[in-house]
Amino acid sequence: MEKLLLFVEIHQLKKQGFKVAAIAKKLEISRNTVYKYLDMNLEEASDWITSLGSRRKKLDQYHDDILSWLKEHPDLSSAQVEDWLKEHYPTLDVGGSTVRLYVSQLRDIYHIPKVVRIRSHEAVEELPKGQQVQVDWGEITVKNSEKKDIKLYFITFVLSHSRYKYVEWLDRPFTTRDTIRCHEKAFQFFGGMPEEIVYDQDHLITVSENAGDIILTSEFQAYKQDRGFRIYLCRKADPQSKGYVKTSVM
Repeated sequence: MEKLLLFVEIHQLKKQGFKVAAIAKKLEISRNTVYKYLDMNLEEASDWITSLGSRRKKLDQYHDDILSWLKEHPDLSSAQVEDWLKEHYPTLDVGGSTVRLYVSQLRDIYHIPKVVRIRSHEAVEELPKGQQVQVDWGEITVKNSEKKDIKLYFITFVLSHSRYKYVEWLDRPFTTRDTIRCHEKAFQFFGGMPEEIVYDQDHLITVSENAGDIILTSEFQAYKQDRGFRIYLCRKADPQSKGYVKTSVM
């Protein structure tokens, strides 16, 4: 019934002259969801909604876990959800496309738009050579050779003393395993490993915070213990902690 009401709202707003972007913003849903509902008539929407209730999906047994993660962290990507699932359920065999589709459907059903975090940074104090590197993730939309918009994702490492930079790009969201591989490539590029690494509280490496203690994902915790570097996690609203990453891909 909830989806059917959403269908009616979208079509009513469209008849009132609202653009797709305005409808998405007003109802707090994605533009793709708006387009999907606008492409259906009432009968098609009813049949589609009925079929959703009768189909059993591979990830249905993990529904409550995934939904709680999305509600707590609206900016969570499907790749990060996949990482968390495989950490909590090591025997789970599921592909990235299956997780992406399931996450997208949950966002539609429960009206959880993906929130893009906007990070502000300020300069940090001068540090000795080799002591610290700052790490951050980001994404950018560019045109491909066919003039179509595509999204690229990057991870960047900046030495706090020299501002020397290392960046890697992917055409999909980073996973924890990608992150660890890029750390090793960055250390190789810099000619050594710093004593301390500074991060935002990114979901790729952190699971949660408990009474002020950061709990790392098991895969990243094992990597940190093996390599022996210290980590410092900035709180999301703590711009004093980081600063050099902001211009690293300019």
